[in-house]
Amino acid sequence: MLPVYQPVAQKWQAEPTPVRRSKRQLLGAAALIGPGVQAGAGAAGSEQSPPSQLRRHSLRVNGEAFHVLEQGTGPAVLFCHGFPDTAETWRKQMRAVAEAGYRALAPDMRGFGKSYAPGEASLYSSRHIVADLVGILDAMKIQSAVIVGHDWGADHAQRAALMHPERFRALVSISIPYAPRGDIDTWEALRRRGLGQRYYALNWLTPGAESAFAPAASSIPSILYWASASPPPGQRWDPIDPARSILRPAPTEMPPWADPGYVVHTIRSFEKTGFRGGLNHYRALPVSFAETAAFKDAPIMQASLYVWGADDGLCRFFHPTTPQLAELRRVQPRLVDQVRLEGVGHWVQHEAPDRLNAALLQFLAGLGAS
Repeated sequence: MLPVYQPVAQKWQAEPTPVRRSKRQLLGAAALIGPGVQAGAGAAGSEQSPPSQLRRHSLRVNGEAFHVLEQGTGPAVLFCHGFPDTAETWRKQMRAVAEAGYRALAPDMRGFGKSYAPGEASLYSSRHIVADLVGILDAMKIQSAVIVGHDWGADHAQRAALMHPERFRALVSISIPYAPRGDIDTWEALRRRGLGQRYYALNWLTPGAESAFAPAASSIPSILYWASASPPPGQRWDPIDPARSILRPAPTEMPPWADPGYVVHTIRSFEKTGFRGGLNHYRALPVSFAETAAFKDAPIMQASLYVWGADDGLCRFFHPTTPQLAELRRVQPRLVDQVRLEGVGHWVQHEAPDRLNAALLQFLAGLGAS
């Protein structure tokens, strides 16, 4: 979760009948998770499997290792996740677009899961992340793709659309609206607004902030729960109210949308990697700002879609009221629509997968084949 610039080894399936689950039950759900489809050490070395089946690749991208999921055939759709997450977050969307005749791809982004995770924060700037995304297309021999991003993935997808319009023909931003680069970076803008001691992410910039997320078995359920629409309205996460922190202990029960296999996978992933790579995306923001001077005030010209949850505290911070299309189109002239999902928080792809998939497929159908 982030502010915009201011002016997998496991396989999981959704359960047919949602039930509330305790964290202990979630952690015990590992027995429900089967092995995923494995792939070789590159696109060419991947196992042969039916196009509709999920395929896993270990790619060399600009000399570094990246883990990428693939499903389906047809025009490419590249999914980018945020923090704290992995490519597994997109399984329901990948299946939907694959069944509709598209080729879905989702990497563990830099610093997450089984992908390259350098220690230096400056190596997580937009320049590096966008190079990863272009490199994945190159490795998979894809000329262009629709790019879809959630949270930090949306921010990186927006920068990719700006920097390489020839490779990313359309954009879907989820939970993060686009705002062009301004005169000062976001962290400085927040400090000047007097939010230096209140805005949640500014506490994550200091060395050693990773310790606040340990153990993952507690922090992952907390983040999933509090950022969603499941808590009572007065208790949900508020990005500028430390008393309503995203890291508060979650209730003993998780909401029905939290698929147990996904939760277990995410916990195990961060138990292995730690949180440094994820937090480095926040720490690199001033570097990204410096590197993108050429894109100051630049609009995104590709066909676009913005999807957000009406009960997402972060979106409420960005735009306290529902933004008008005319307002959003000032910086995205070809924005097709904005989709406000009622009763949904930050985890749109999990809280409302059917509604998100419907909006996504309608948008893709309007673009036509590549």
